[in-house]
Amino acid sequence: MGKKTAARAPAVMPPPLSGPDARVLDRLWATVLSRKDADPNQSHSARLLARGTTKVAQKFGEEAVETVIEAVAGHKTALIGESADVLYHLMVLWVDAGLRPEQIWTELARREGMSGIAEKAARKPEQIGFPTKKIP
Repeated sequence: MGKKTAARAPAVMPPPLSGPDARVLDRLWATVLSRKDADPNQSHSARLLARGTTKVAQKFGEEAVETVIEAVAGHKTALIGESADVLYHLMVLWVDAGLRPEQIWTELARREGMSGIAEKAARKPEQIGFPTKKIP
């Protein structure tokens, strides 16, 4: 017999906290994009972009790993800081790749309301990318 799973209650969105909201991401995006052709001696974003895709991707990966480490360790304050670093470096990666946030938002909207399991099963093999070993 298969495993039985308890029915889950629908997710309830907590009320927003007062203070900054997701519009800060729009401002961050505009800043990173504006630094694309800036002087690498004057801008960290320009310096990263000038070093090329490999370095941009490496920095994103480093920040992602640091975020995972803080999450596993249960260090919430450090997790907040590392999460901010991940979002910044992700936007630098998007600028380097010639992507715009709207393209990612469109993909998220396409997936909205779809089970993650169903979404993954619906992907064409060539969309999945390199084979990886996943944790079950």
